[in-house]
Amino acid sequence: MFPQELDEAIRNQAEFLIQYFGGPTAYNARKGHPRLRMRHMPFRIGLQERNDWVEVMRAALEDAAIPQAERPAMMAYFERAATVLMNSDT
Repeated sequence: MFPQELDEAIRNQAEFLIQYFGGPTAYNARKGHPRLRMRHMPFRIGLQERNDWVEVMRAALEDAAIPQAERPAMMAYFERAATVLMNSDT
């Protein structure tokens, strides 16, 4: 799903999440409205991909030492967003 070079994907996700959780709007300034479904539509996202991504994000919160008090809100967002982005039953 991801290109060989990840710098742009990492920047996009970081800026989007910073903005979503109340930080500066650098993502919108650079890329415009997120349009997450549109941007993810070219990729088959089924239940397995959804669950894999949610688990990667759970591990990322741990790796980044995000405070325990902040994690439930972030995980709730990740789970909702991952479900909305599903576009395949397989």
